[in-house]
Amino acid sequence: MQDSDKKSLENAKLLFSTVAVRQFEVGNFKSLRQLHLFLFKEFYPDAGCLRQTNLSEGSFRYLSVAYLEDALSKIEKLPQSNFQEILSKYIEMNLAHPFRTTSGWTTRIWLNMLLQKQLGKVIDWTKVDKTSYLQAMDRSLINQLELNVLSQRALSDDIDNLDMILNGLESSYFFDET
Repeated sequence: MQDSDKKSLENAKLLFSTVAVRQFEVGNFKSLRQLHLFLFKEFYPDAGCLRQTNLSEGSFRYLSVAYLEDALSKIEKLPQSNFQEILSKYIEMNLAHPFRTTSGWTTRIWLNMLLQKQLGKVIDWTKVDKTSYLQAMDRSLINQLELNVLSQRALSDDIDNLDMILNGLESSYFFDET
């Protein structure tokens, strides 16, 4: 694990160990930007800034920069009153991939913050298999059912269990490594 990985995990643990996490708005790009900046400002000069280049992973291409701001505005307006709506909003935000680096992890944390506030639940990421998750995310553009089932199996209403949340943060951190 690189020093930047260790420090960003420490930053996340600090955020969730204090009341600071409860001061973030949820469900909008502003909160995602604040979260990204908090986690990565020490390592990336563009932390919290919209990416300015197009990105792809393998054969998958994330949303073009030309449409990013408009898409984020539309994503913010998506409903978030139940699990399916929240998961759909998360998928859209993940597909937008607003930051040059570490969008995936930041968006998973954002998802848990949204679930916690809206439904009193979090995903225990230690119960989610990395390969299954990545495959479900790849297919979520066409069908969200697989990701829905995978996520619901890992849902917990133990939102005050800091150890579970922190272990999940660390587990989820490595989902984006190839």
